[in-house]
Amino acid sequence: MNFLELFEGGGLARAAGFGELALRQVAEHVDRSLESYMAAKEIQENWPVRERLAVCISANPGAQYLIARGARMARRLDAELYVIYVDAGRDGSEQKEKPLAANFRFAEDLGAKVVRLVGRSVANAAAKFVREKHITQVIFGRTAARGLRRFLYLTSLHRFLDDAPTVDVHIVTHEGE
Repeated sequence: MNFLELFEGGGLARAAGFGELALRQVAEHVDRSLESYMAAKEIQENWPVRERLAVCISANPGAQYLIARGARMARRLDAELYVIYVDAGRDGSEQKEKPLAANFRFAEDLGAKVVRLVGRSVANAAAKFVREKHITQVIFGRTAARGLRRFLYLTSLHRFLDDAPTVDVHIVTHEGE
């Protein structure tokens, strides 16, 4: 097949697809090389080559809305997608395990890498993960909570912002629990 035959009968689309695939391969290689360099030089700040998106979820079934939003954003950005849950040891009830497992399955079905973190502070554990994985965008959910619950949410979010590296933060409002 010569060069001109590539463009006949849909060949142009095939050639464009190969070009896009090659560019992705190069970007992934550069990203891995950059991570190795940053680790060797102990560089902490983000130097993103590729977008990485993290969705912070709870065991609430409403978290699937956030996961779906994150998956759509990740597809548009051609970003790696992580779904993270921080087990702070406060809600050890087995009632939460079933919806949490359903959220994890949903995330995996949408192509996300699911990460279960353990830490005393949700904000600090999430910020540490964002720093270590060079996450570029984070999605948090927000319900129409009032009073003490709203105060605790805002305090946790503020702690995350204080502790996290430079990262874009998306607050997605969804229906209450």
